[in-house]
Amino acid sequence: MAAQCQRVVVRLRNDNQRRIGETHWTIYRRNYSALIPKKEDSKKRLWEQSQLLDVLEARIQQLQSDVVLDVKHSEVQFVKFPPSGKGAPSVKGQASKKGGGTDPQPPKTQTTRWMEKLNREKWSKTKKVLQHQPKASEKPAKIKIIKSSPKTLSAAVNTKPTTKAAKASPKSELPRPAASSKDDSTLERPKSLGPAVSSDAFSREDELAEVEELDLQLNQWSSASPEKLLEDREGNRYGDAQLNVRSYVEACVFVGDVERAQRCLLAHHHQLSRRKLLSIGLYNVMMRVWAKRGSLNQIGRLFVLVEEAGLKPNLSSYAAALECMGRNPNCSARVITRCLQQLEENGLSLDDLFRQCLFRQDEREMVLKAIHTVEPDFQPSVDSEPKICPSPLVEGFYTERDSVNYPKLDFSLAELQERFSRQLAMEQADTITIESVEALKPVTEHMAKMREQLDDLCSHWHKVLLNALRESKVMLASSGMKYWKLNLYPYLCLLEDREYVDIMLQGLSSLPPNWGKSQSHMADKLKRIYDRYAELLAKDTEKCNVLPRERWVELEAEMSSGPTLLGEDSQWPHILLAQLGTHLVDLMVRELKVQGNILSPSQDKKLIPVLYHMYTFRSNRKIGFIKPHPILTQILSEAMETKLTFDSYVMPMLCPPVPWTSPKFGAYLLTPTKLMRTSEGAVQHQLLLEKCQDQDLHAVLDSLNQLGNCAWKVNKPLLDIIISIFNDKGSEKLDIPPPLSEAPQAPRFNPHYQEQTSAEKAFLKREAVRCKKRVAEMHSLRMDALYKLSIANHMRDEVFWFPHNMDFRGRTYPCPPYFNHLGSDVTRAILLFAEGKPLGPKGLDWLKIHLVNLTGLKKRSSLAGRLEYANSIVEDILDSADRPLTGKKWWMSADEPWQTLACCMEIANASRSPDHTQFISHFPVHQDGSCNGLQHYAALGRDVIGATSVNLMPCEVPQDVYSGVAQQEFRARDAAKGMKIAQVLEGFISRKVVKQTVMTVVYGVTRYGGRLQIEKRLKEIDEFPGEYVWDASHYLVHQVFNSLKEMFTGTREIQDWLTESARLIAKSGSTVEWVTPLGLPIVQPYHRTKNQVLKSNIQVLNLQVSHDASERPDTVKQKNAFPPNFIHSLDSTHMMLTALYCYSAGLTFVSVHDCFWTHAVTVDTMNKVCREQFVALHSQPILQELSRFLLQKYGAGLPNDRRNKKFLEYRRMLLLLSKVPQTGDFDLQRVKESTYFFS
Repeated sequence: MAAQCQRVVVRLRNDNQRRIGETHWTIYRRNYSALIPKKEDSKKRLWEQSQLLDVLEARIQQLQSDVVLDVKHSEVQFVKFPPSGKGAPSVKGQASKKGGGTDPQPPKTQTTRWMEKLNREKWSKTKKVLQHQPKASEKPAKIKIIKSSPKTLSAAVNTKPTTKAAKASPKSELPRPAASSKDDSTLERPKSLGPAVSSDAFSREDELAEVEELDLQLNQWSSASPEKLLEDREGNRYGDAQLNVRSYVEACVFVGDVERAQRCLLAHHHQLSRRKLLSIGLYNVMMRVWAKRGSLNQIGRLFVLVEEAGLKPNLSSYAAALECMGRNPNCSARVITRCLQQLEENGLSLDDLFRQCLFRQDEREMVLKAIHTVEPDFQPSVDSEPKICPSPLVEGFYTERDSVNYPKLDFSLAELQERFSRQLAMEQADTITIESVEALKPVTEHMAKMREQLDDLCSHWHKVLLNALRESKVMLASSGMKYWKLNLYPYLCLLEDREYVDIMLQGLSSLPPNWGKSQSHMADKLKRIYDRYAELLAKDTEKCNVLPRERWVELEAEMSSGPTLLGEDSQWPHILLAQLGTHLVDLMVRELKVQGNILSPSQDKKLIPVLYHMYTFRSNRKIGFIKPHPILTQILSEAMETKLTFDSYVMPMLCPPVPWTSPKFGAYLLTPTKLMRTSEGAVQHQLLLEKCQDQDLHAVLDSLNQLGNCAWKVNKPLLDIIISIFNDKGSEKLDIPPPLSEAPQAPRFNPHYQEQTSAEKAFLKREAVRCKKRVAEMHSLRMDALYKLSIANHMRDEVFWFPHNMDFRGRTYPCPPYFNHLGSDVTRAILLFAEGKPLGPKGLDWLKIHLVNLTGLKKRSSLAGRLEYANSIVEDILDSADRPLTGKKWWMSADEPWQTLACCMEIANASRSPDHTQFISHFPVHQDGSCNGLQHYAALGRDVIGATSVNLMPCEVPQDVYSGVAQQEFRARDAAKGMKIAQVLEGFISRKVVKQTVMTVVYGVTRYGGRLQIEKRLKEIDEFPGEYVWDASHYLVHQVFNSLKEMFTGTREIQDWLTESARLIAKSGSTVEWVTPLGLPIVQPYHRTKNQVLKSNIQVLNLQVSHDASERPDTVKQKNAFPPNFIHSLDSTHMMLTALYCYSAGLTFVSVHDCFWTHAVTVDTMNKVCREQFVALHSQPILQELSRFLLQKYGAGLPNDRRNKKFLEYRRMLLLLSKVPQTGDFDLQRVKESTYFFS
């Protein structure tokens, strides 16, 4: 066949060269219009034919050299020239047009180049065959892929081999184009793959066969188009440009400027270049406007525009149309019938319309009114059978409910309903003002004068800003002459002018605003549902086996009439928020002035700005900032206002949170809250959650609801002690920040002072910088403590709740940012469970063991040993409880002093009670994981030695991996050999020195970062010689990494596999995604930094955005972050499972990541659940499931051209993702017997 092809090509070449030779070729510049036919067009086509024939000839010669005999004749197509020389030949094949801006070259040059390339490839192939000849008999290991439904690769492969051909020769499965020598040189496997890939060298043919085998298996899975991060289910795009237009139109509609909104939509629609910024959601915004007015003509016109834009109407579109028909008394039944028919033809249903669409006010009733015109008996159906979360880990939780004991709250129904009313009032007020805990000094005459002056200034500034804002709005309203150009005018109309001014003044001087949110039209419906929902939680109602989320969904379905509770707040782009903020700041800088002699009458009487815009340089970058005038600073400090104003969501809730029922609804009553907290402007996480099926997220939502339903109260005796120290100059030893009066005084530095040497000047300059930095740190810490203690003092007589949400890895956090149980030792110490439980027979022992754990002593002792130690220091415990500030102060030397003191008080109260088993304890007892990240790695790799060192294996005493690394066997060995640094380190390598590095190695810390950690610890040791710090830290970090590598062999292999997988995925242009075993979708938001320039009247702002999903992934961040983020997602899954099954058992349970809290009486039960769920989690094929998911997600897109570099990267990625690291022999069931797994 090859010979026949060659004869045809020779004949065609002779004919073609004769034609070319008849024509004189001239090189022209490209200076013609694209609209005028080119004179040399026919010559150019002949030239392209010549190029194509050169390629074809080289291909034939390669076929001859490879002796490939099974190429079908039908797959090689030839060019047939027309009988006359006028017509252009028809070319079928792979040739692509070359030209445009490229001048043609003589044919001989092209032929020579192809022949040289072919010769290089022949030599490379011969060399490769000789290298692999001894191993020709080896067969690649078969790769087994678990069946699922990933994206297919079939679209990317041109020809499929027959089964017989595939069995006979792996090379013949796919036709192989010519490959350059460069291709062969890049076939080596990644070095970091480790034992996950066989150490034997694979030949190119073996690798190709393996890839093709994977390809054939992937083809069996169902095809799915690749999902886009910035699109929702209906194709609405959420890039900054699209969000800008949508938010502008929505703002216009909200303020009633419908004409401006309509003109903006039409201006974008009629310009093709701007039409791509529109999505169906934006057209729906205008449809709802006209639906309110009953304008069928406008609705029909919008449907035509939607069709012109190439979009499809969705459920919201038809809901708006039906609402319009319901409001229009002249609408005929024929129009409604046609609308319903079109809805069904588009594959939509009325039931889905009522389930998925959001309704406001009477919209739902109007839609039903229209439908009842043609279908009088229609009623929206409700799902009779609730859908169950598909994860096998929670199958028993949802199906086996006969013996469950869901806990009740210690409140009556009336009390919960009253608490709801108080919380609703606080959220409707938007803000809350509380008293500061700082010592209140008597109000002096001067303080009263300063407060009076401040009030007068604020009143004057309010009027000035109000006028300036109104003038700026008038200018903006008249400037938007081009309707497609967007400005800030509609956004400045969203609130009343006075409200904007109050916001500006609040930011200036922390004054409480005097405005509030208007009564929400949803409040009445929310109250009706919550009153019924509270029956599930109240202690004076019957018990039932329904979860809070399920009960809320039931009640919403029962009370479906009226507005939908789910909010429809659109995401505003980050650049828009910056524009709005800079506009208001510009008004303040420009308009706010004060008399220069207000504090010193002797000064000149002139108006001076209150705020200054200044520049400074940081790391060679020019940074602008706003600085208050010293006069304003002095007035505020001397007025000594003692009130703090917070947004309502900063405070803990006064009633149980609304249960999470979807990614958009839950937590606070009225305040919109994200289920997944993200960087400002990042929308990909929320879109990913909304694309999930509802039942996929049930377990995650229910675990968050369980954490949020835990009621808390303040430990008042301990709070009073902390406040007294806070107001008495603080205590750095006890983590109570001192006031600025205790800050170091910066030395006076004058660079022009002649008597000082240059060294003295440099020293004074460094000291001044150090003192300035220290003052800033002290101020920050002091304000943070002030907020926490003030909120705690405000809530001292209340019972309260912390609604929870999570970060993008699934780790849970309380929503209130300042005061919560995830805070420091101080805030944890002043929190108690609101519900108390009797200690029972072992409760007091657990309190004592918990006390010893808090001190940081006896880490290597057994539980019996810790209990014995606690009993031996009872005198110190009671002394600390009775005289915390005047006694022996034993508690102050503990690792966690304030929690230690709180535990001493609880033990003292329990010990002195008539029967300690009946003592009602509100104290939370902690059980902490033993280096939890390494526990998950050891379980994934079934690593026996590693599992033993992190207490997965039952032992008589707890194993401490930190102490194990610090045992100094390596140091003693090196010191004996005469190594100087090993000798210097004798007696200094403690558990504390290596703990942080050991803990963070599992989370991806580098040797450089680990060296800095150890260096910091060594500098804290006063006796350690400073000149050896660098050498010692360098030596120790090397030894720590080596020790962990020996102890956790499987851990490093898994970590390397995860890292290299993420690198190849990111290099292919995708962000790394995965799904946790509980069904939570996760995407890493690390993209290349995008600089957005915003020109304002003040300055040009350069905003750096690193989470924009439209940018390419940041490969370094993606690969470095994948291993720690994956492990974090596993520890959050374990916590959620423990929370759910503790809830079934009736336990109070909260967590601080890998530290679990419960009552003393239920510690044993919680420990049992914790171990069982860890074993259940790691009994799942986690790495295999991850491999399958990644192959599904990123396995589609096989390049056709194997000479392409992308094909090589694709092949490497496919092989890597399919090869899960091998595991060891550790028996997971042993974890259930391990006392010190969590202890």
